Formats: sequence, C-alpha cells, structure tokens
Amino acid sequence: MKLLLAREEVGPDNPDHLGQTPLSSAALKRHEGVVKLLLAREEVNPCKLDGDGRTPFTYAARGGHLGVVKILLEREEVTPDTPDMWGQTPLSYAAEYGHEEVVKVLLGRVEVTPDKPDYFGQTPLMHAALRGHKKVMALLQRPDETMIPSAT
Repeated sequence: MKLLLAREEVGPDNPDHLGQTPLSSAALKRHEGVVKLLLAREEVNPCKLDGDGRTPFTYAARGGHLGVVKILLEREEVTPDTPDMWGQTPLSYAAEYGHEEVVKVLLGRVEVTPDKPDYFGQTPLMHAALRGHKKVMALLQRPDETMIPSAT
C-alpha cells in the first residue's frame, strides 16, 4: 500500500464503479493499518458516500470491526449516525449483524439516535430482533445502562 500511495498517478480517494473508495474497502475488510495510512493522506475524505450512500464508517460498523470503528471515530468529521440511501444507520447495521461491542460504542455517542427508524420503519432494535441477537436487543432496550461513555 505504501508503494502504491507513493505513486503520483494513484488517487487514494478515487471510487470504484460502485462508488466505494479505498478507505471504504479497507474499513470493510478490517485492514486497520491501511485505514490509518489512508487517513494520513490529506486528500482522503473519511465521510465520502458510495453509490448506496454508505460511508467507510458504515462498513466498519456493519462488519463489526471495532478497531476500525474506533480509528474512524477519532476523526471529528466522521458522523456515526449518517444514514444510507435506505435510512439505515451504522447502529442499525451493527445491531442487524449482532456486533455487541460496536453497538455499545455507538450507544455511548451523544450524536447517535438509538431508536432511529430507517425508511421501512425498522429501528436498530427491530433489526436485532429479526436476526435473533438477544444480547444486542438487551443493549438497545437499556442503552443508558450499557453504553460506553464517549469522548464527545
């Protein structure tokens, strides 16, 4: 990656045919080192939306990649409650896929709305319930008791 980034013709924020940037791909694949390398580049936008309206943060939360989630949350411009084109937030995805630790971190953020419905009327709790993630359901039913305090 360092060799590629050293080349002038390589655009570290150029999207692919789906609108995904290298940062989105690195977040999706849990490549913390690559995420850090890309974020060190001034031209990389950590909030860039892809064709589905998802950000790199959305992919990290959806995949349950806690390390990448924490790295991205260190950036002030990253907003952890940004919905995609269907209104589904990173918390909704983390709940849907049963990622307890990511859910806890997101519930600790003041800017995250724990009961925000998507465009189909489904809340993060409903997404967790549909997949049978009982521990995540418990977290979402009692967010004040289980959240990890945020730095913000």
